[in-house]
Amino acid sequence: MAVLKARSRALAALEREIAACRRCPRLVEWREEVSREKRAAYRDEVYWGRGVPGFGDPAARLLIVGLAPGAHGANRTGRMFTGDRSGEWLYRALHRAGFANQAASERRGDGLLVADAYIAAAVRCVPPGNRPEAREQAACSTFLSREMGLLGDVKVVVTLGGVAFARTWSVLKERAVAFPTPRPRFTHGLELPLPDGRTLLGCYHPSQQNTFTGRLTEPMFDAVWSRARALVDAAVDEP
Repeated sequence: MAVLKARSRALAALEREIAACRRCPRLVEWREEVSREKRAAYRDEVYWGRGVPGFGDPAARLLIVGLAPGAHGANRTGRMFTGDRSGEWLYRALHRAGFANQAASERRGDGLLVADAYIAAAVRCVPPGNRPEAREQAACSTFLSREMGLLGDVKVVVTLGGVAFARTWSVLKERAVAFPTPRPRFTHGLELPLPDGRTLLGCYHPSQQNTFTGRLTEPMFDAVWSRARALVDAAVDEP
């Protein structure tokens, strides 16, 4: 209990640091411009317009790594995958797999709880065109690395998209996880057992570009979360 309380305090401090971060001028300028101009449907709302922290269960055995906040989703609501179409897909799937208490989330404080899971991102500010530059990804890597260090119970990491996969791989290597082979090519459904006992899973990002075109279907998406659930449950059952 004391360990979890200390972990929760450390994560809360990191969340505040991420929200206040202004390391990348291009991203700061863009997130604030989007927050001023707004989308017509949200013209009466006050946008978050800051770095978006990770959130979830401090005892999580599942870590989910997305790409970056959506311009009118997390950049507006202040919580990853909240208030946009990608989030609709993600929380429906997490609810079906038993990682979330409800199938939808529109805003912070709407009752959503994720159980045994923590949701983070490769980049914490909305990038123009959803394309963060390499130096911006590198600048944000420290946040993901520190989250991984604090989330000491994680057994499974699901990466949503190629950027999240590549960045997560880099962070794991930096954290002295010895990989026996070069980084494999990202594919949907990739399953990579790691030397430290964790498992890295690859999944297409639930972006509209993927879901509207049928590149990612709900059965494909559910299969990843079912596998994550099976791996997490197997880790729980280990003596």
